[in-house]
Amino acid sequence: MKKHNEFLSNFLTLITIVGAMTSVAVLLIIIAFILFNGIPNITPELFELEYTSENCSVIPSIINTTEITLLALLISVPLGLLSAIFLVEYSYNTSVVVGVIRITAETLSGIPSIVYGLFGMLFFTIACSMGYSVLSGALTMSIMILPLIMRTSEEALKSVPLTYREASYGLGAGKLRTIMKVIVPSAMPGILSGVILATGRVVGETAALIYTAGTYTKIAGILDSGRTLAVHMYVLSSEGLHIDKAYATAVILLVVVFLVNQFSKHVTKVLNKQL
Repeated sequence: MKKHNEFLSNFLTLITIVGAMTSVAVLLIIIAFILFNGIPNITPELFELEYTSENCSVIPSIINTTEITLLALLISVPLGLLSAIFLVEYSYNTSVVVGVIRITAETLSGIPSIVYGLFGMLFFTIACSMGYSVLSGALTMSIMILPLIMRTSEEALKSVPLTYREASYGLGAGKLRTIMKVIVPSAMPGILSGVILATGRVVGETAALIYTAGTYTKIAGILDSGRTLAVHMYVLSSEGLHIDKAYATAVILLVVVFLVNQFSKHVTKVLNKQL
C-alpha cells in the first residue's frame, strides 16, 4: 500500500512537471515566432503620427487603445468594486438576490466576445445612435470586463481577515469607515490583479470592437470611429497586403501588454509595502 501511494505520488508529480514544462515551451515558441517574424519589420515609418497605406502606422491605434481601455476601466472598476463590497459586506450568502447576481456574473464571464460585440452594435451603436465610436466600444468593453472585476474584487475582499474588521469596530469605527479605510486598502493588491486581467482583455480584444468602435485608422475622439492595436493587427493580416506590418504590430502589442503587466506588478509591490 505504501509503495502504491509513493508510485502514485511520483506519477502525479511527473504529470505536473510535464504539464508545466509543456505550457512554458508553448509560450516560448509563440513569443519566439512573433519576435522572429516581427522585429525585422519594425521601421521608423511604423511610428508616424498619421496612418497611410504605405506606413501602416500604429500610433493612432495605440492612442485609440489607450482611450478605450481607460474609459472601460473608468466605468467598470467603480461598478465592479461597489458590487463586490455589497456582496461581501452588506448581503447574506443565503440571499436569493446574491445567488442571482453571482450566477449572472458567472454566465456573463462565459459569453463569447462576439456576442458582446453584436449587443453593443445593436444597443449602443444603433439604438443609442452613438454610431461606430470609441464611446460605444468602451461601453461594450466595460460590460464585458465587469464580471471579471466584480469576482476578483469579491475574492480579494473575502481574503481580508475578520480580525481586521473586529479591531476596527472595537476602536469605534463605523461599518462604512471600516470598509473604506481598512478592508478596501487591505484588499487592494487583489483588486488590482483583477484590473490587470481586465486591462489585458481590453487591449487584446478584436471581435467586440470591430462591431462597435469600427476600423477607421485616424486618432479618434470619444464619438469618432477608431481601431485599436489588436483590431489594427487583425485588419492588416486579413487583408493580406501587409503581413509584415501585421507581425510588427504583434510585437508592439506584445511589448505593450508586457509593460502594462510590469507597471501593475510594481504598483502591487508598492501597495504591499505600504500595508
